[in-house]
Amino acid sequence: MTTPEPLPPSLYAATARPGPATPPLDGDIAADVAVIGAGFTGLSTALHLAEQGANVVVLEAHEPGWGASGRNGGQVNPGLKWEPDDVERTFGPDLGARLVRFAWGAPEATFDLIRRHQIECDARQGGTMRAGYLARDADSVRRLAEQCQRRGMPVTLLEGDAARRATGTSRYLAVLHDASGGDVQPLDYARGLAAAAMKAGAKIHGGTPVTGLNATGRGWSVATPRGTVRANAVVVGTNGYSDDLVPGLRRTVVPAFSAIAASEPLDPALAAKVMPSGGVLYEAARITTYYRLDKARRLLMGGRGPQRRDVDIGDLSHLTNYAVRLWPDLKGVRWTHAWSGQVALTTDQYPHVHQPQRGLYTCVGYNGRGVAFSTVMGGELAKLALGKPASEIHLPVTPIKPIAMHAFWRVGFSAKLIELRLRDRFGI
Repeated sequence: MTTPEPLPPSLYAATARPGPATPPLDGDIAADVAVIGAGFTGLSTALHLAEQGANVVVLEAHEPGWGASGRNGGQVNPGLKWEPDDVERTFGPDLGARLVRFAWGAPEATFDLIRRHQIECDARQGGTMRAGYLARDADSVRRLAEQCQRRGMPVTLLEGDAARRATGTSRYLAVLHDASGGDVQPLDYARGLAAAAMKAGAKIHGGTPVTGLNATGRGWSVATPRGTVRANAVVVGTNGYSDDLVPGLRRTVVPAFSAIAASEPLDPALAAKVMPSGGVLYEAARITTYYRLDKARRLLMGGRGPQRRDVDIGDLSHLTNYAVRLWPDLKGVRWTHAWSGQVALTTDQYPHVHQPQRGLYTCVGYNGRGVAFSTVMGGELAKLALGKPASEIHLPVTPIKPIAMHAFWRVGFSAKLIELRLRDRFGI
């Protein structure tokens, strides 16, 4: 039998509150819905199902939050990769407008859920900033601000001295501040979601990899090393860690590692110079760098790193050096933690909802917006699993369509990263 891997080292693993006990499944059980994967998608789905009285069982190969849900940047950001006008052009005036409201409202819904269930995860709704330092990217920030303001969203455009005062650096030409966003300690959030789902009646089994998934005459049979779950419906929430359990699903996304370096706690006077306005920031560049100060005044710098799970501070010198470029007073600060998590990217940069067979549902490809969007998608997947029509959710349900030449994604992705870094560096 496969032994679950321990939680990979990270600042979050070192500081998180203990999670609930989730013993392995031992024996055969029945459920209304089986959920595979205990990241934000699976845990939110289970919580929404349990709150509606469904008998739900979550199966996780390791422990809740083991994957990218417990290792991401902790930013609760609104929206999608595309601007609202683009979303409405792509999906039409009805579904497009619904998707815009859904995606840009995701942080508020996430913080409401945290408050309602009293999840202890250092949640702070201090706003999200999207910043551009090239003229091209600053123009995109201004467009986004105009489109959000036109729709009545709580955004402010900052330029010149206002941008510098908000960020503590003169690097950015334009900054959009969205008051709905913020941050969490993501591993604490995952564990808190698990506890909330269990309190509502869900059963969660860690150390329980799914070894087989078979349709039966009346539903599904989900096989694990020490037992089987018979369920009317199945929700797969494996995202960037998807395998071949659902044929073709793994090849619909590009799993990419996003890395984070964390500093020692900063002196209060120094911390006040870094992001003076609080909140979190992500850059509007081809290769996104994102950062925030956590509750203990540690600076967390995130971005693309080596395409592997295990990294050290030396591997992320491009991030720590960039921090000193933004705020020269950080020179000499000690960086104490480095880690990486695997996110899922799609070729069209939209999340994808699939129903490969009757009673089988999944959503993958959050493209770096996973904390808030996967949380609200839990409610959407719960609707589908309970038999609601696809027309009632805010994303289209599409067929699984594997990416062409997917086997070569790692070489292609690494080459593309180099190209985009160079284009950002030289402003082309």
